[in-house]
Amino acid sequence: MEKKRIGILTSGGDCSGLNAVLRGASRAADKLGWELIGFRDGFEGLLPPGDYTILDRRATAGIMHLGGTILGTVNKGHFVAKVGAGDVMAIPPDIIAKARQTFDALGLHALITIGGDGSLSTALQLHEEGFPVVGVPKTIDNDLEATARTFGFDSAVACVADALDRLHTTATSHKRVMVLEVMGRHAGWIALHGGLAGGADVILIPEIPFEFAKVADEVMRREHEGAKSTMIVVAEGASSKDGRQKRHSTASGEHRLGGIGEIVGREIGERTEKEVRTCVLGHLQRGGAPTTLDRILGTTFGVKAVQLVAEGRFGTMVSYQNYVTMDVPISHAVHKLRRVSPDCQMVETARAVEISFGD
Repeated sequence: MEKKRIGILTSGGDCSGLNAVLRGASRAADKLGWELIGFRDGFEGLLPPGDYTILDRRATAGIMHLGGTILGTVNKGHFVAKVGAGDVMAIPPDIIAKARQTFDALGLHALITIGGDGSLSTALQLHEEGFPVVGVPKTIDNDLEATARTFGFDSAVACVADALDRLHTTATSHKRVMVLEVMGRHAGWIALHGGLAGGADVILIPEIPFEFAKVADEVMRREHEGAKSTMIVVAEGASSKDGRQKRHSTASGEHRLGGIGEIVGREIGERTEKEVRTCVLGHLQRGGAPTTLDRILGTTFGVKAVQLVAEGRFGTMVSYQNYVTMDVPISHAVHKLRRVSPDCQMVETARAVEISFGD
């Protein structure tokens, strides 16, 4: 088999497990006798003359347990193809031409792009322009329709569960209501899994609009039954039945969510006259060492991406379904987000252990 040179980059928000993907891809490429080029700062590294480093065995040794990405990443810049949920913007032709110039100058055979919905939209546009691209899904929200699991999600859930473990003790000591705001713009997977694992009493997610009155009633019901505290987990994209999501406009035109935890805390405090404290996890969910599951999944995704390049299956994305790593067209991955079904088994399980969704 001819010796090839392939490129790889990490784009969009960082998360635990990215370095495991880079290490897996590096090892798989080295075994085939190929050279792996890592572009710095996402797609921006493709701009001439190219900002890159060689990802050989030495460069990727000892990085699997590290959070973040050794290549750096951005979610802005010249290659932004998605500015909001469902809003796609074409990459300027001159930017695509510059990327092709770097691609050709380095003699690359293919490009592996690791990213979420927005980054995969960019990868799809590059593929449609003739770039041999293979995608690797990355989002802590676990909300890509074309894969059942993304690395980084398990680490984020572990962070939520750990936070709840810590909040339980102080909440019980002071007989307080604790509100924990977690990530989840359009899907409530982190809140649902983290809340269930951490023993939450109320979970509020985007897919199930809630009522403040019912959340307050649940707090009072628990108090009357002798509970010393109530733990409420709310996804940043959650909204009440008679209200809207808490949004902040950004200079790029995208709406950034956050602040719903404070609103829930204030409303519940006023309605129950109980002491309420609010905690926002924010980027703590993105950082830190990946869990063992995310290390394994990241490694598997990196190896599979190189295999797809070897098979010439360009325009595809690595996908995890039914405990098997396969591939799907990138176009299928950016069509639709995978959201929590209000009647799914996980929600039914939560309700069975008396977790309220405020509905």
